[in-house]
Amino acid sequence: MPLHFPRSWALPEASATPESLFFNRRSVLKAMGAAPLLTSAGALLPGAAAAAYPYPRTSTYPVDRPETPEKLATNYNNFYEFGTSKYVADAAQALKTSPWKVTIDGLVEKPLTLDADELIGKMALEERVYRFRCVEAWSAVIPWTGFPLAALVKLAAPTSAAKYVRFETFLDSAMAFGQRQFWQPWPYIEGVTVAEAMNDLAFIATGAYGKPLPKQMGAPIRLVLPWKYGFKSIKSITKISFTDKRPVSFWEKLQDSEYGFWANVNPQVPHPRWSQASERTLTGERVATQLFNGYGEWVAGLYTGLQGEKLYM
Repeated sequence: MPLHFPRSWALPEASATPESLFFNRRSVLKAMGAAPLLTSAGALLPGAAAAAYPYPRTSTYPVDRPETPEKLATNYNNFYEFGTSKYVADAAQALKTSPWKVTIDGLVEKPLTLDADELIGKMALEERVYRFRCVEAWSAVIPWTGFPLAALVKLAAPTSAAKYVRFETFLDSAMAFGQRQFWQPWPYIEGVTVAEAMNDLAFIATGAYGKPLPKQMGAPIRLVLPWKYGFKSIKSITKISFTDKRPVSFWEKLQDSEYGFWANVNPQVPHPRWSQASERTLTGERVATQLFNGYGEWVAGLYTGLQGEKLYM
């Protein structure tokens, strides 16, 4: 009889959803007429995005510390469109998220513009718990709901000429007073390579803590790249473009010597104005920073052979 030895990072059996709760969830969905939309893995099939949160937790990526309490994570946020303070939750309620159009264009076979709810409805949603590391040396552990960015790439069907994915957020200074700062290069822009976008860790978040995304966390959809510094994880996306030219991000335009294109987490490469060797969790602990934020097993190969690139800034 073959023996099975679980990997050190795998979720213990005790962490699994109790059987009674799982089958009760199925009963509720069945009563709603949604039971046939469940897959064998427990995730909902495309078209079922209107079903109630929370969605099933399906990933087993390593997390070596407790989840950050929801109250802390939803009340300590960077969202410069609504001010430079970390406490922007109240100001961000001015964000109007419905209707919300998302355009997918550029070097793709299937350019389209559709409402965020329609886009989400095309995807199978799941919950993943990721570490989040800000370039400012604070961190959190957050349960995100959403879908792999790779699924959106496949939907867009980029041509062979596409090398990068460029993301853009909204531009509405009447709604977002932070965008009235004329010296900042609005709208917020970010980008990744197509290879990074196709990595399974790259995630489009539609929710957090078992609920739709709060506005201060980037509603209705945002990017989550857990092996990179947090400024790469652009919020409130309105446009996704496939291109053969490397995008120049918001922070690169402001200060490219401090905030580069790659921005992979590395404790050995300091920010010009502070160390990255450790980080402060939102619950107050000081912990050591890990290379690629602890996700090197899954992403280090993306950067093999890149010479002369500032991969960690």
